[in-house]
Amino acid sequence: MTVRQISVFLENRAGRLAEVTSVVGGAGVNIRALSLADTADFGILRMIVDDPDKCLGALSGAGFTVHETEVVAVEVSDKPGGLAQVVAVLDRAGVNVEYMYAFVEKAADRALMVFRFEDPAAAAKVLRAKGIGVQTDEQVRRL
Repeated sequence: MTVRQISVFLENRAGRLAEVTSVVGGAGVNIRALSLADTADFGILRMIVDDPDKCLGALSGAGFTVHETEVVAVEVSDKPGGLAQVVAVLDRAGVNVEYMYAFVEKAADRALMVFRFEDPAAAAKVLRAKGIGVQTDEQVRRL
């Protein structure tokens, strides 16, 4: 129960993000969620998109360095302390969160968060065992 995430490595200069989003949009790919982290010299744009294969092809064809990573889309109760409850389950199971970011859509009374773990399948299993909803790649792309 993992979701395909596209990571794009970018030089940290004006206009580079515009180039990526132009290529993605020009390919007819919809960005569902994203995160941008940077250092002085480069950035990493992480995206959940509706068509990962098309996105990878378009970005690679345009000369970008891209990588695919498995992440987990987790339903988090949309109330104070909701995220804390999910993270506590992971902590008790000894699962380390490498990074996370919010998802664009909201499912009923739950928000969606994207988590990166060393072992995404094991983390998803821990979460499901505690009754925490984990979205499949197909479910996320249909939102």
